[in-house]
Parts: sequence; structure tokens; C-alpha cells
Amino acid sequence: MKPKEFKLAMIQMEVRGGDKEWNVGHALELIAEAAAHGAQVALLPECMDLGWTHPSSLTQADPNPEGGVCTALRQAAVQHSIYICSGLTEKADAAVYNAAVIIDRQGQILCRHRKLNELDIGHPYYAQGDRLNVAQTEFGTFGLMICADGFSKDRIVPRALGYMGADIILSPSAWAVPGDHDNTREPYGKEWYASYVPVAREFSIAIISVSNVGDMVAGPWQGMKCIGCSLASDAAGEEMLQGPYGRDAECILYLEVKPVPRPARGTDWARREK
Repeated sequence: MKPKEFKLAMIQMEVRGGDKEWNVGHALELIAEAAAHGAQVALLPECMDLGWTHPSSLTQADPNPEGGVCTALRQAAVQHSIYICSGLTEKADAAVYNAAVIIDRQGQILCRHRKLNELDIGHPYYAQGDRLNVAQTEFGTFGLMICADGFSKDRIVPRALGYMGADIILSPSAWAVPGDHDNTREPYGKEWYASYVPVAREFSIAIISVSNVGDMVAGPWQGMKCIGCSLASDAAGEEMLQGPYGRDAECILYLEVKPVPRPARGTDWARREK
């Protein structure tokens, strides 16, 4: 089936560390707003429910898909007839994962991911993921990764998603800088361009990442600030849209996404790499 153009809402929302009720309630409000503006797909940040590396992750994470956070997102997808991709904190047996899901309009989970390339400071909070997945949708094949998966060694995670047939990669993220960071002197985002552009060009894949905003109030990065700068690059590696910078830069960014037909895989792909 030929992928269809769609309207994406990049929900660059505030996330309050450890405040699950507020975060999830706020996410649901923003999803409703996005749907009212015609969005067909909503993308939310990494660990939207509790905040990345917040210590509450160890005690307040929900199961997936039967937990309260995932259930609320599934119900919102049905209520607003919208696809939702969100990061969340997942409890599974004795382990906690930095996870993400893609949910369709019927509230079905099409894709689940547990972060593979977690930063060292995240290891005390999150167990290791062990697989990658893609989701077939009317808008093309969506690949799913989380934040630092994008700059894994040799960009192996996004490149693997390319080999798995992804037309678009969605990446819930949590981008943070020191509290005294001066964006006029050191504009944020170069490392993400350096990671996304080569993969986008190699596989003709759009890569779209949404980060939260707000202060990091606990955990190893306490005192740092999440600053948005959510980024969408097209299949040629060119910037389509970048979100505003700042701990208070909450917004919904709307983007018309046109999946690019990709060449057949096999020997053509091998020649392209040489």
C-alpha cells in the first residue's frame, strides 16, 4: 500500500519529574488539542509520564499495555481517532524500562520499544532493551526509537530500522542542557543533525524527534533543563521543522509529512553503501 501524506503534531510538552497524574492529564489535553487541529498522528516525548531518570521511575512505573498510562493513551487514540506515539516508563516483572509505544486509531498497540542505547547515568533506572520493531500504517511504515538510540555506534539503531523498511522514524526524546546554558553562544542541536542526516540520506527516511521542556528536579541531571528544540528532518536529510528552545517553550508543532517512495532492497542497497 502506497504511504499517504499525513498531518503530524509534534507535542513539545512540559514534563514534571515524578508527577505522573499531572503529566498524563496534560498529555491528554494536548492530544485533544492536536486532534482538534486536524492532526492524524501525535508524537510525545521520552518518559512522558515521570520524566527521564527521575527516581520515581523505580517505584511508580506502570505495566505496558495494561497499566494506567498506556490505557489512558489508548483511550485517547480511540476518542480522537488519532495515532499516538509516546515515551513512557514501563514496569515488567522486576525490571523497569525506558519504553515507547505506537497506538493506532482503534487503540491497538502496533509497536513497542525498549531503549537500547541508554546513557550510563540511566542504567540505575532502566533495564536493557533487546529488540527493534516497525509498524505498518496507512501512512507508511513507522520505525520507533528513543532519544540516544539515534546516536548509537555507527548509527546502528536507526540504520537497522531503515533495513527493516521504515519510511519514517519517530523518536520520543528528552534533550537537556546545563541550567546556565547560553543558546545564543552554543545553539543546541548539532549532534542530532549529525546523527539524523546520514541515515535519512542513506535510506530516504524522514526522522522526527520530540523533546519535552522543563526543569529536571531530581536524579543524576538535577539542575539541568529540558529545552525542546524538537527536530524533523526529511528523507533528504533537510530540516523540515525545529521547535523553539527553552525550559518554558511548550508548544504543539504541526507538520505535513510526505513519505518518500523507497527503492527495492537487495543488491541496490548494497551498492549504495559501497
